[in-house]
Amino acid sequence: MTTETPTKENDKKTTATPAAKSSDAKAPRSRGGNRSFKKNPRRKPRRTERVKPEFEQKLIGIRRVTRVVAGGRRFSFSVTMVLGNRKGKVGVGVGKAGDTALAIEKAIRDAKKNMITLALTDTGSILHEVDAKYASARVMMYPAPGKGLTAGGAIREVLALAGVKDVGAKVLSRSKNKINNARAAVKALEAFKTKNTPATSVVAKKK
Repeated sequence: MTTETPTKENDKKTTATPAAKSSDAKAPRSRGGNRSFKKNPRRKPRRTERVKPEFEQKLIGIRRVTRVVAGGRRFSFSVTMVLGNRKGKVGVGVGKAGDTALAIEKAIRDAKKNMITLALTDTGSILHEVDAKYASARVMMYPAPGKGLTAGGAIREVLALAGVKDVGAKVLSRSKNKINNARAAVKALEAFKTKNTPATSVVAKKK
């Protein structure tokens, strides 16, 4: 009777080998998937270009106003806006409402109603020295060739949005009220209105 002796190959434990990756295996999916982003010529762009507004606007003052009535206090907002196209048109408006957004809209409408058109020199400066008074504010303006716009506060905003250059301005009064200073600046610029819109009473200084 013959007996088979165990061989070394039979003693070894057979271990499963990992299956080889086939050529048709799926590649790892990217973050965006297999989508192809191709531009469709018939498809209209989603974003439309914003139309630039005719006038630039600047908020120079906002106040919360309180009115006392029989039932208590009622709060509202007062907003002062300056509008201009930097080409000779400028206006100052005031709006009051219970909401700031509505007050701003009213101020813009008021500024458009009080818009003036200026007749400036070829360099964008004023013709002569002028001063004006509104309420307790008094402002003086004078040509300053080659010095740019030398002014501060609300007067600078009015002159900048009007497109005035090479002009110096000073506040002769002690008033710090931005609304009065802005309106005094507009009143001083009324001396340089176009012929279609004659200027109102403004004190002009002779050289």
